[in-house]
Amino acid sequence: MGKLRADISMSLDGFIAGPNDSPDNGLGDGGERLHQWVYGLKAWREPHGMTGGKEGPDSDVMAESIEGVGATIMGRRMFDFAEEPWGINPPFHNDVFVVTHRPREPLLKEGGTTFHFVSSIEEALKQAEGAAGNQHISVAGGASIIQQLLTLGLLDELQVHIAPVLLGGGRPLFNGMGKTIELKPARVVASDTVTHIKYQPAKK
Repeated sequence: MGKLRADISMSLDGFIAGPNDSPDNGLGDGGERLHQWVYGLKAWREPHGMTGGKEGPDSDVMAESIEGVGATIMGRRMFDFAEEPWGINPPFHNDVFVVTHRPREPLLKEGGTTFHFVSSIEEALKQAEGAAGNQHISVAGGASIIQQLLTLGLLDELQVHIAPVLLGGGRPLFNGMGKTIELKPARVVASDTVTHIKYQPAKK
């Protein structure tokens, strides 16, 4: 069995989206700045059907994060805010399990991506394990899903891509978790645009 891994970009002051996020403003005011480091990378462009791109440490980190992924988990808020930007050929190319209280039939997209809508994080994990087999499961976000998995002690890896920006408000990654979580830094990769810190959460 592979690992359960989460990757997410965050501002220096701890936000994964700016203020006033909505389906029409998915990353909130100023939130696009969190992801500027990734858009020109070869490893990001290829899954989005584009050629070229910058190589180097940032691209290597991105390539590693998507290599060997057999299934993906995300929250309904992330799906609702990003479904339209992803278009008809989303970048996942595997089964994506969306945790939601609003069930619907599976949504089949081009490129091998199928969105499945499940009622709990436990059910998402169970189905993702079946879909992934020996491959990894990627946790795409958002904050609530990552917090739940940390609280349950289920994450094998959490990689935070810290962009050198301050948003001053918005959607925090760790706020209000209500318990102590032990995170052991396992690796730091830094460039002039972002710092990647990989953590190994303490397991139950």
